[in-house]
Amino acid sequence: MNDSAPVLHSLEDGVLTLTLNRPDSLNALNAPLVIELKAQLEAAARDADVGAIVLRGAGRGFSAGGDLREGATPRWHGDAANAHEEWRDSLRGAMEASRLLHQIQKPTIAMVRGPAAGAGLSLATACDLRIASTTAVFTTAFVKVGFSGDFGITYFLTRLVGTAKARELMFLSDKLDAAEALRIGLVNRVVPDEALEAQTMAIARQIANGPRIANRYIKQNLNAAEEGRLEPMFDMEATNLTRTRLTQDHAEAAKAFLEKRPPVFKGK
Repeated sequence: MNDSAPVLHSLEDGVLTLTLNRPDSLNALNAPLVIELKAQLEAAARDADVGAIVLRGAGRGFSAGGDLREGATPRWHGDAANAHEEWRDSLRGAMEASRLLHQIQKPTIAMVRGPAAGAGLSLATACDLRIASTTAVFTTAFVKVGFSGDFGITYFLTRLVGTAKARELMFLSDKLDAAEALRIGLVNRVVPDEALEAQTMAIARQIANGPRIANRYIKQNLNAAEEGRLEPMFDMEATNLTRTRLTQDHAEAAKAFLEKRPPVFKGK
């Protein structure tokens, strides 16, 4: 592994760990980092050995958000009349990283210590679960730099904490400690900093070693439930459960239940 790469990756026990690797800037997002994160997620989507994905930051923070040193000096090709469209298209392409975290057919977990701000918070909210250290600090930050928000923060934050709280957090950009983030439902669990990695990886391994086909359909159902109407949601659940009923993992689980032992899932 190249330790100077903008995103580090390691795969162990079915868990792919992706580490945002710009610790000197609190893992601020720049073009090389986002491009590499997207590439790693696209590769993970095709990798049958990956059962769960953990996203973390190197050093003392998760991510401070977009790198303003780059954002303040945009680069585009062509005349100034096309600058707006080129910037928009470039940003929209970068935001695919959040879409992949949300839609990839594998559970994703954000492991957060220290700051998660701006687009860094957006990436964390795009994940299925968020495990926070007691050192974690969360803030939307966008309004403080005159931005309206990107990387899906509007979509994900509203669904996690509700519309009233999301508006408060976006307009006021208060800093939330881990305890408050847990209280409002922004994170799933808060653990001591020294236990963060061990407890996050234990959760990730539990998911990765579970019935991966069922996990894929569970995530599909949950994503659809955020927007879908009741009847189509019932149809999807019925279809997906029928699919999982035919898997070897289900047969193994039923057999293990009768034999009073833990099941051993193979992802088939």
